Amino acid sequence: MAVSFSITMKFDRFDHMPLYRAWGQSLGRCIMSKLQKYARSIENLGAGSFARYWWHQKSKLPRTGVFDLTSRYAQYPLQCRARTSDIDVFKHIYVLREYAFLDEMENPGLIIDCGANVGMSTSYFLGRCPEARVIAIEPDPGNYQQLMHNTANYSDRVTGIQAGVWSKQAGLKFVDAPFGDGRAWAICVEEALPGEPVDINAVSIPQILADEPADQRISLLKIDIEGAELSLFSENAEEWLGRVDNLVIELHGPECEKVFYDAIKPFDFEVIPSGGVVICKAKK
Repeated sequence: MAVSFSITMKFDRFDHMPLYRAWGQSLGRCIMSKLQKYARSIENLGAGSFARYWWHQKSKLPRTGVFDLTSRYAQYPLQCRARTSDIDVFKHIYVLREYAFLDEMENPGLIIDCGANVGMSTSYFLGRCPEARVIAIEPDPGNYQQLMHNTANYSDRVTGIQAGVWSKQAGLKFVDAPFGDGRAWAICVEEALPGEPVDINAVSIPQILADEPADQRISLLKIDIEGAELSLFSENAEEWLGRVDNLVIELHGPECEKVFYDAIKPFDFEVIPSGGVVICKAKK
């Protein structure tokens, strides 16, 4: 019996070898993927900056107040509010480099940042494009305050507008976000009905361009406005889309996608989906 049992055990081990081998290969690929991700993050932030970012992202200690993060792609430290989505915005822009395509742009002039949040994207544009001017629009008061703080060192090249981006002049009200997680990076607005209180005024792209020369091109139009793109592209978009050289947008749902693609169809854009955003480049 002992011999029979021993032989059976050997065959059992042999039969499971492919399973063990597959498990080992899967674990190896997972480890390599993690190491590559960390290597890219360290390359983008620098070793010390990555360690500081990693600690603030992973730490579960109750914290309040603010802290600074830095990156090779940011000229100045960027302030984040503890226990908010600020660090996640930093991750998308400076760790994952969601706007790396900007490196290919030649001599950008005017950049309009619709949905500038706390200034992470605005600071990235200003740092990567030393000759550019940025108009940054953000409706939420707390986010806008952080935006102005994080871009204060670029004061002569940045204009902040506290407003919601819309297709026309209108009064807007803040609403519960149907998108995202409801944190500070997912602030939503909708048009206030007659008689309803207004939280913030809307600004349209033609209004933003009103003080610019008539032949002023928009080198880059960045749009991340949590569903308000449905209004922005539903009417009057043909008035200004022809002045846009590059557009990057985060779309929120099928209805927003349809309205957006219908609006840009008459214009000669090369459309490139890239991660969570869509990049549109005007063909020359």
